Amino acid sequence: MALNTTENFDGILKDLAHTMMSVARESVNLIKRSDQQQALKLQRKQEWDIYLEFIRMLFNLVDRLSAFYVPIQAQREFMNSLEDSVAHQLKTVLAPSLSSTEIDEMEVMLSVGQAVAESREVYERFKFVVTDQTKERDQYFQFFSERVATKAGAPGKQEITSAAFLCGSAVVPALKSLFEDAAKPADQPSSAPVDVSEGKAKVQVSASAVPAGSATPLAAPEGTTGEGLIKLISVVSRTQGDEEVETWWGLHPQFRRDLPPDEAKELAKHMNRVTRIVGERFAIVVSLAKAGASRPVGNA
Repeated sequence: MALNTTENFDGILKDLAHTMMSVARESVNLIKRSDQQQALKLQRKQEWDIYLEFIRMLFNLVDRLSAFYVPIQAQREFMNSLEDSVAHQLKTVLAPSLSSTEIDEMEVMLSVGQAVAESREVYERFKFVVTDQTKERDQYFQFFSERVATKAGAPGKQEITSAAFLCGSAVVPALKSLFEDAAKPADQPSSAPVDVSEGKAKVQVSASAVPAGSATPLAAPEGTTGEGLIKLISVVSRTQGDEEVETWWGLHPQFRRDLPPDEAKELAKHMNRVTRIVGERFAIVVSLAKAGASRPVGNA
């Protein structure tokens, strides 16, 4: 189903911008941890250049994926709007933390615009279907990882190229999931596999491939979080074995009984979305951590 209206665009643009920024940030952290000696030599400007390289590559991935979901006559508007959304979020969230004598707010905005303009010039030479794992796609991510290593001041360094390759390839299913969810009718349930057992809604996601997670509400674990405090809603993500992540959410039984049907339906809609986002981020964190980091990366 195509995204063919401005209303369709609003939600996914914010989700895509948030995901791209989060992945770029977490990936820079992982690359620094993959070679700690080189990380000590990195200047702030180099970290910003690595971050921008991830943004450049991610814009190219989204551009390729959008061809499957956005009508060709609306694709240009869609990508321009995505650039605006990323720039806005950087200005309001990221730029203050990067303000220094080396990087200022204006440089942030100009750098993002330039990265978007260069995304096709740098990466469009590779011809492949983004959702298929092919030799050409591997060459694409290898080329990207070598660019990252060069910007880190360690051309060809295997630890850095391996970490960058993993970070880039792992995000494809998550981006694809955002498009698929945005293209569904509002009342259509998630297509993610759900195994309901023991009062929980489980979603199994591959930590190596990072597909989308989702869950539906059942009885939540009872308990309190302190004297006079009752846990009404909870969202939990955890690893299940070596290759899976499960995420679910639930309500306190009494709270669930007290909700009118229309409010319960509305709550379920929003909590399913929250759970999917938490599941995707947790799966990405698990995937990145498996690259060899000594401890978990970021916050799920």
